[in-house]
Amino acid sequence: MLSRQIASIIADDLQEKMVLLAGPRQCGKTTVARQLLDATSGHYYNWDVAADRRAIQKAELDEASPLWVFDELHKFGRWRNWLKGQYDVHHERHRILVTGSARLDYYRRGGDSLQGRYHAHRLHPFTLSEVLQLPAPEKWDSVPLLGRTPPAGAQEALDALLQLGGFPEPFLKGSDRAAARWRHEYGDRLVREEVRDLERVRELERMELLYDRLPEIVGSVLSINNLREDLEVSFKTVDSWVAIFERLYSCFRLAPFGPPRIKAVRKGQKLYLWDWARVENASARFENLVGLHLLRFQHWCEDVEGAKVEIRYFRNIVGKEVDFLILKNRVPWIAVEVKEGDQYLSDGLRYLLERVSIPYAFQISHRGTKDYRVPDIGKSFVRVMPAAGFLTNLP
Repeated sequence: MLSRQIASIIADDLQEKMVLLAGPRQCGKTTVARQLLDATSGHYYNWDVAADRRAIQKAELDEASPLWVFDELHKFGRWRNWLKGQYDVHHERHRILVTGSARLDYYRRGGDSLQGRYHAHRLHPFTLSEVLQLPAPEKWDSVPLLGRTPPAGAQEALDALLQLGGFPEPFLKGSDRAAARWRHEYGDRLVREEVRDLERVRELERMELLYDRLPEIVGSVLSINNLREDLEVSFKTVDSWVAIFERLYSCFRLAPFGPPRIKAVRKGQKLYLWDWARVENASARFENLVGLHLLRFQHWCEDVEGAKVEIRYFRNIVGKEVDFLILKNRVPWIAVEVKEGDQYLSDGLRYLLERVSIPYAFQISHRGTKDYRVPDIGKSFVRVMPAAGFLTNLP
């Protein structure tokens, strides 16, 4: 089993507060929890197991265990208040780790009775640096992507990730057939079990159609109205279903960036999937893979470093575009343009850098081999490089 970079961070955070670990189904949350249990004496409780559920409801917990792990606790209707009570009484003698789906993450926002009692982390599918078993970069706020030379096998690992996806089971099996079977079963369980258990949706068949439709629109501007017409339901319904898939870590959306003076599009979001291997189009799939790696970087900055980071995209009214723009404290920080092969610097990236001050800009390619500095544009450091070199410098 590949080790996860976040595991040591969680172990350290457990010494201070309880930890809430959220993320998509089958991305390795339970595995991380059990590895932490193996390193110490502890007890694992799964809400889906009847005996564990009764122990949680009656608060009959193992007093001899210094670490308590609660899995799927979010299915317990009053889990937040219950957990608050357990922490307030036992936190001096017991460490507490709670793992669960996006519902756990969703309900830790406003009005949270657990405020000040926990650290929150989000676990992602495997990234390239994890597959290569590289440590997370130590300096998140320095120029990322420049200090580490990709090791031998980085391109092959990237190709495997692109083909199989980053979820542990299909990736580690290394089989296209096994990955296809896993993906089919995963989608069925997500809609038929997770949505049914956690959300009030009656038209599950049409929601399944939306789930199957989303890979076709990855990387393009999301049109809820077009989806509404295809599914023959209301605009509000489709928008709420996409939001549910976001809460379940099935997809995520990026908003546009740009002030009016650079003629930027201000409306319309782009949509990407947490499981990029569902995307058939090769260039869109690769763009999605990069997008999720950048989202992992954003979540690492937020959850581990406490920084304010967000990802946008840029497009102007005549179609010039940059795939990703990372903002730090709402100020442009890093621009990233994604290409399939070697190309000259894109017109869209050059257009943006000539009009907006962005310290660092990268054009990365899946199959390209060129790695060179482009003369600075304004005050921007600009580099064209292979994607494997870029991604191995991210957590």
